[in-house]
Amino acid sequence: MGLLTFRSTVGSLHFSLQSVALNPLSLKLSSLPIQSFPKEVKVVEVGPRDGLQNEKTVVPSEVKIHLINLLSEAGLQAIEATSFVSPKWVPQMADHKNVIQGIKKYPNVTYPVLTPNLTGFQAAVECGAKEVAIFGAASELFSKKNINCSIDESLQRFKDVIAAAKEANIPVRGYVSCVLGCPYEGKVAPSKVAEVAYKMFSMGCYEISLGDTIGVGTPGGMRDMLRAVLDVVPAKALAVHCHDTYGQALANILVALQMGVQVVDASVAGLGGCPYAQGASGNVATEDVVYMLHGLGIQTVSIQCSFALYIFAFMLSKIVILELESLMTTTLCYNLIYCNLFIGGLVVDFGPVNMIFSLLHMLSK
Repeated sequence: MGLLTFRSTVGSLHFSLQSVALNPLSLKLSSLPIQSFPKEVKVVEVGPRDGLQNEKTVVPSEVKIHLINLLSEAGLQAIEATSFVSPKWVPQMADHKNVIQGIKKYPNVTYPVLTPNLTGFQAAVECGAKEVAIFGAASELFSKKNINCSIDESLQRFKDVIAAAKEANIPVRGYVSCVLGCPYEGKVAPSKVAEVAYKMFSMGCYEISLGDTIGVGTPGGMRDMLRAVLDVVPAKALAVHCHDTYGQALANILVALQMGVQVVDASVAGLGGCPYAQGASGNVATEDVVYMLHGLGIQTVSIQCSFALYIFAFMLSKIVILELESLMTTTLCYNLIYCNLFIGGLVVDFGPVNMIFSLLHMLSK
């Protein structure tokens, strides 16, 4: 067994290191065994709701309807269509009635809608909604700033929604925001996430989606948070909702899969983003998630490349027509210009599109 010797000269400083053994058996390397992945993973498309809700330019109803129909045709099994919130707070979702009633309902596809309270739930049911979602947070400050009430107060509101949903035989999905960090409180304790997730699950939510709202999570943080939540909620009732602010979304999803989670939220072309996270690049892209799942040999939705291209071109052209100046600053533009679609083993390069938009961007200044 020899020694690895380093000798360096920096100015008048000379030093040598002879302390690293070449025998690999002498190196104490620690590693975690690679755990098995689920055989099948469901992808929940949130682009039409979470992806569009923060866009400054209001997208016409007919564009949203066509987008949802394209996503259905592409093969996605769950598409969050809209949100029954007050138009005062979310103007982009003011056309929820037109959207939910205007889309084509494909067989074996669900179209959940977000309902913050009993009033929203009742309006959604009147419009024909067959599944709803409620949204809370693991951060007190975020809850107060986002839905104007404490965590406990929000859970009380949800009890009424869930009771009405049970009576109408409508499934309810629960969202927990800020599970890996809060823009106001910073780090969020895994125990708090577990507490809120458990309460939602015990109230009757069939599934709890754990959201890294501002995209600050890391694989280590995801692991620690899920360990706490899995103590009180079964893996089959969990989903992860990752934002890609620091490029950690796919890595975080990978950890979740290794820990037994079988549902992943994603947004086509990375649409969306959190208004509370400066420079956030949006939700994890559906096409990236699907590509990774296929690479792992996991059975999931099989999105056709031609449909993905069509969806891309459709949204691109509609937003350009709506307002070029707005497009240049929107999260949608950022994700569309700089992304390549990787679907079904094919690499789709949008180099020419990038060039065109670079020119448009310069002309708009």
